[in-house]
Amino acid sequence: MQVKVKAYAKINLMLDIVNRRNDGYHDLFMIMQSVGVYDTVTVTEDKSKTISISCAEEGIPLDNRNIAWKAAEAFFAATKRKNRGIHIDIVKRIPHAAGLAGGSADGAAVIVALNKIYKTNLSDEKLCDIGVKIGADVPFCITGGTLLAQGIGEVLHKVKPLRRCYIVLAKPDFGVNTGHAFKQFDCFGKNHTPDKLGMLCAMQSRDLDAICAKMENVFEQFIEVPNRIDIKEVFKENNAKGFCMSGSGPTVFGIFTDKESAENAVRELKAFAKDIMLCLPVSKGCKIIE
Repeated sequence: MQVKVKAYAKINLMLDIVNRRNDGYHDLFMIMQSVGVYDTVTVTEDKSKTISISCAEEGIPLDNRNIAWKAAEAFFAATKRKNRGIHIDIVKRIPHAAGLAGGSADGAAVIVALNKIYKTNLSDEKLCDIGVKIGADVPFCITGGTLLAQGIGEVLHKVKPLRRCYIVLAKPDFGVNTGHAFKQFDCFGKNHTPDKLGMLCAMQSRDLDAICAKMENVFEQFIEVPNRIDIKEVFKENNAKGFCMSGSGPTVFGIFTDKESAENAVRELKAFAKDIMLCLPVSKGCKIIE
């Protein structure tokens, strides 16, 4: 049996680090949104009794360092199902180390695919319980849409969906290690706390102007990203409603209500970013392709 899954990227409309926990992790407050840039993850039974991965993208590990591999191991451990042998093929469209949860999306897709292949019929909640063991963003990537994520990212609450808009993603030719980013917070802290209540009110009223005005990411206070100021200036000059960095970076996104303005921004961003994508909000984290 073979199952193919679209694994969607995410952006953070708001990201606040609340505190560092005793276990070394961090309590977070994130408003997360799935967007229409996706990896295609194909999981195929192959009777090998092992896990194997293929991916044409340079720099993607093809062994147990890959979160997709870890997701398969976590699924078999949690369900007590015997691995009859699976091959995972990943077609990357989500840039690597970009703050868009590309690795987590792939892991989520593997869990969703194995649930179908092995006919375990687990609920999204149970799948998320498996996913959080391998990465804090995996539960969101399984569920997707528009959600408030708290704890280390595993406590999810629905908020009203983002109105239709055009989202431009711009990733400079630069990567950010998430672990390093959190260490920067541990060393320097933050000098400003985002208006979390104001953002929740804006989300619940679906007021796009208010949402864009409240967008904020505390990582921007202590993570330096080349060309971030230039990228934001392009967004501003092309009438973006708002712009912000996603995750630990370096991708910066802009939100537009006018497609032509978004397309103009895409053209102008080529001077400052390596990967540029125009997309829409989507309501799912993973979608099985029938």
